Amino acid sequence: MINIRTDSEIKLLRQAGHIVARCHSALKQAICPGISSLYLDKMVEEIIRSNDAIPVFKGYRGFPNATCISINDGVVHGIPTNQLLQEGDIISIDIGAQYKGYVGDSAWTYGVGNISKEKHFLLEHTEKALWKGLNTVKAGIHLSTVSHAIGTYATQHKLGIVKELSGHGVGTKLHEPPVILNYGRPNQGPILKAGMVLAIEPMLNLGSPAIKTLMDGWTIVTNDGKDSAHFEHTIVVQEEGYTILTTLITD
Repeated sequence: MINIRTDSEIKLLRQAGHIVARCHSALKQAICPGISSLYLDKMVEEIIRSNDAIPVFKGYRGFPNATCISINDGVVHGIPTNQLLQEGDIISIDIGAQYKGYVGDSAWTYGVGNISKEKHFLLEHTEKALWKGLNTVKAGIHLSTVSHAIGTYATQHKLGIVKELSGHGVGTKLHEPPVILNYGRPNQGPILKAGMVLAIEPMLNLGSPAIKTLMDGWTIVTNDGKDSAHFEHTIVVQEEGYTILTTLITD
């Protein structure tokens, strides 16, 4: 069952999302060659905790850190380390914060210094694939129509679609129904209703869609060693359109 959230719940989900957005805003200023992903992880945890929230990833099924940080060919679930970022790297940072029992979840991929045209292409079109999916969202459509929009755009731009990983519902738990694929036929599956809260997150590769998990049991990388990008927002479905919850509250 896909939960329909009340106005009071959505207010708390928005606050959780705002905290995640504050983390991403700080990261944009901090990411540069010569700093470590562990430094960034500690910075994010400090922001989350200073806003009376909990880093929901930390301890989730044994995950050791507040953020998942994946570099270059890393797809998702990378464990932060002391290894220093290099000019030309790309870094995907996935953040979850729980505020008064409600979760915000957002990932973004950033360039470190000057990146290649190929990497810029990957980041540009993975983000655009996210927006293609989001811009189909409104009450009354089938969930798979969102998936189809993402997959069609990715295929048009010859990007590998990671099929083993997906978006999901968000609420009092990090992962709730439904599963949200990044490919598929339109007009299938559940029909969206106002008040549903969804994390939509294309994960696209420059090469093959095939992935593998490293020996640490967490880090997922591309099979062919080519770069991967990950963009994610948590949104609430409206009668007409959607509202992004993982953004800064300005009012």
